[in-house]
Amino acid sequence: MILKKIQEDTHGVAIDLRYATPLNFTGKPVYAAARCFLHPKAEDALNAAVSLAKQLGYGMKIFDAYRPTEAQWKLWEHTPDPEFLADPRRGSPHSRGVAVDLTLLDAQGREIDMGTEFDAFTPLSHHGGEGVSMEAHRNRMILLGIMSAAGWDFYRNEWWHYQLFDSKSYPLLSDAEAGTGLM
Repeated sequence: MILKKIQEDTHGVAIDLRYATPLNFTGKPVYAAARCFLHPKAEDALNAAVSLAKQLGYGMKIFDAYRPTEAQWKLWEHTPDPEFLADPRRGSPHSRGVAVDLTLLDAQGREIDMGTEFDAFTPLSHHGGEGVSMEAHRNRMILLGIMSAAGWDFYRNEWWHYQLFDSKSYPLLSDAEAGTGLM
């Protein structure tokens, strides 16, 4: 199986792969390269979501997509928190190429208020979590509606995480198996 490269100019999204920078919860780059990939079925669902978002006046920014199994282990070794990270022994939907972490952008290309930053490992990040503004709840529900209508399932603890409904049916992929050169 070949993953599809997701690019700003071909997919109509902004890409800010946080794990290719030190701007993530580990404080250092996890990926050696800032390249974004998804399984072809996830790419189709992303394209549908981008189209729906555009119809509503929003853009989308991707923080993470395919994550090699080696990267999942690095994240887990840094912060083994099953509330926010998949145990790499079971595997993450990201490591199958069928998950994406993203947010909505306004008409000027700015991130809209979601109540927390991406990868804020706190109960405030939960869908429906108490303690965030009504505007943030509204924005999360807009993102949830767009992603659900486009064929994505959500993870209740992270407003930014979406995966295909049958994510466990896809194989886990190392960087070498996927041929992405992320590690």
